[in-house]
Amino acid sequence: MNSKTIVIAIVGIFTFLLGSYFVIQATSTPDVKVASYSSSAKEKPEVEVKSTSFDMGKMKVSEQKTAEFMLKNTGAKPLQLYDISSSCGCTVGQISYLGKESKEFGMHSVGAFGTPIAPNTEAKVKITYRPYVMPVYGKVEREVYISTNDPQNPKLVFQVKAFVQ
Repeated sequence: MNSKTIVIAIVGIFTFLLGSYFVIQATSTPDVKVASYSSSAKEKPEVEVKSTSFDMGKMKVSEQKTAEFMLKNTGAKPLQLYDISSSCGCTVGQISYLGKESKEFGMHSVGAFGTPIAPNTEAKVKITYRPYVMPVYGKVEREVYISTNDPQNPKLVFQVKAFVQ
């Protein structure tokens, strides 16, 4: 091997490693300090969700639909939402609270909502299903997962259903 080939190989390997680092950083969950509470604690966050499932009905593969769910912190301490992800790249979750809207979280973009939900306030969970991202037809069920610091409900699962034509 001549020196030019060795230099090209080293530059190629360096470029590959640097690119891999940025891909990993872009898809990793940011460090979030999550306050933890025991289930016997008198003061703790408590999440209340009236509904966790929504039927979007019939839809074309070229469409997208969004379902909205409300969650409320009925506890005495701030509720934190983190490790938000989805079951498929075609489905994303988004949190809206006090006029702030999160980025979309999905299968490949797991993350946390940085603003704690104060006691006695509500946040909106929006689930968007885009069948054209992973085209399938017929009955479809997709989920969005949200971890919380409520010791009684550490993981919420929101589900949307559709019949894709």
